[in-house]
Amino acid sequence: MASTSGLISVMERAARKAAPRLRRDFGEVQALQVSRKGPADFVSQADRAAEQTLYEELKRARPDWGFLLEEGGVVEGDPSKPRWVIDPLDGTSNFLHGIPHFAISIAVEEPRPGGRTEITQGLVYQPITDETFWAEKGRGAWLHDRRLRVSARRDLADALIATGIPFMGHGDFAQWTAIFQAIAPEVAGIRRFGSAALDLAWVAAGRYDGYWESDLQPWDVSAGVLLVREAGGFVSDFRGGDRPFERNEFLAANDGLQPRLLKLIGGALRRG
Repeated sequence: MASTSGLISVMERAARKAAPRLRRDFGEVQALQVSRKGPADFVSQADRAAEQTLYEELKRARPDWGFLLEEGGVVEGDPSKPRWVIDPLDGTSNFLHGIPHFAISIAVEEPRPGGRTEITQGLVYQPITDETFWAEKGRGAWLHDRRLRVSARRDLADALIATGIPFMGHGDFAQWTAIFQAIAPEVAGIRRFGSAALDLAWVAAGRYDGYWESDLQPWDVSAGVLLVREAGGFVSDFRGGDRPFERNEFLAANDGLQPRLLKLIGGALRRG
């Protein structure tokens, strides 16, 4: 890797310690799919086991820090210190169906004056491809030791856009459909791969040219948002404001495509 801070090294070490169990459990899923009980309970156990490993490793490294965990919720720490924001298995449905596209996401959320917080470090690790995407505020975004930059494409007709599609009990179907109908005719393609953390990491790496989704949790996107911004991209809410977490709306792209996507989304939402 490039010359990382001690904190990124701690995060990568924790992710790599949790990864072998996830890979092994993933190998079991396809066999379990033919059983009557099915793999759902098994996958939830894999999720919790990975989270426990991450928790233990990070707690050992920073004993006074708190946690925001997908499975375990809030674990209080020293309020003057940062906390870890962790998704041990982003892409659970993919994992459940034997699809090798999922990731571990770890972010550092630091307290700021006035009750605000800021994400200052982020790491997304894909156990199957052994890819470590990481970023630190002010130091750029990286894939291992290679500096990442968002796509340079300026024409929507050449752009490949990622999204997350609402599903049972999650998301606003009417809003998503309106946005899809506005964007799809203008772009080269739309993809839904099932992991918000990897979607954002891929925007940072220039694999996708843009991304939109709503109804997400902080552990899904905290590391990925930092990756995009440190790779020279922009992440806003659907109105173009700097409140994606508060509004739970995430639009990511480069400086050329962002305003065009915002115009399409804005028109779709006004018509809706």
